[in-house]
Amino acid sequence: MNYIWAGMILFSCVCALLTGRLPELSDAVLSGAAGAVQLVIVLLGMMCVWTGLMKIADAGGMTSLLSRLFYPVMKRLFPRYSKDSPAMKAICMNITANLLGLGNAATPLGIAAMKEMSKVNGGKPEADNNMVMFVVINTASIQLIPTFMGTLRAQYGSANPFDIVPAVWLASILSLGLGILAAKVLEGREKLG
Repeated sequence: MNYIWAGMILFSCVCALLTGRLPELSDAVLSGAAGAVQLVIVLLGMMCVWTGLMKIADAGGMTSLLSRLFYPVMKRLFPRYSKDSPAMKAICMNITANLLGLGNAATPLGIAAMKEMSKVNGGKPEADNNMVMFVVINTASIQLIPTFMGTLRAQYGSANPFDIVPAVWLASILSLGLGILAAKVLEGREKLG
């Protein structure tokens, strides 16, 4: 990947040199860097707020409540874990963060869930079916409130940053449904083989 990026940068510099547009290239690099820093600060604020709220929810017992609330569905998707297991609580926190559209703020919760599932799996280097299902659900990232995308759209001047909600719901539900179906079909084939 580093070679690809280095090649693109080198190609841009050569093209700018050959076409006499070095000042434009320099201006674009500086304005792009300034825009990137500004965007990172905005997104960092959003991530800090939501990560803090998720920590408060965890300390206040919200994870246990969510674990019990989601358990009828989670029991079918993750049959290996009990309602109050650390793995199920971590899975529920990650799914909640994804439902709220927190994007990168859900990542630490997903890593924690995978660590807990790995403990139950005996620390084996291969993922079991529950771990695969978790990756599928996490990747599909069903979102009720696309907070991350709304923040990006607001940052770049969208008059109505959340008008994408119906499209996000449709795409999330379709990707989640197809992902779960594919994982269950492949899980069934593994049992047959």
